[in-house]
Amino acid sequence: MNPNPSPQKLKKRRVTFSLTAPNAEQVAVAGAFNGWDEKAGRMQRSGPGVWQKIVMLPPGDYEYKFVVDGEWLTDPHNPEIRSNCFGTFNSFLRVAAK
Repeated sequence: MNPNPSPQKLKKRRVTFSLTAPNAEQVAVAGAFNGWDEKAGRMQRSGPGVWQKIVMLPPGDYEYKFVVDGEWLTDPHNPEIRSNCFGTFNSFLRVAAK
């Protein structure tokens, strides 16, 4: 038995990204989990001014940002950030195995 299963074999966890942006026309979440592709991370309105996207992620560490009408923003509800190669910051998320 392999004590260190590959990431593909680890059980994925449901992660809900949420952002309040009442005046936004388009919102996306882009990060290491989707190749920083804002089109792959388009969020849906789930209430007045609230946008959400549910993704299934294997355990691991992920950096991400929200893209609001073309503007890249860190998650205002997540104080965990990491510096990036552009001289700005990304939000940081750790998905636990259990």
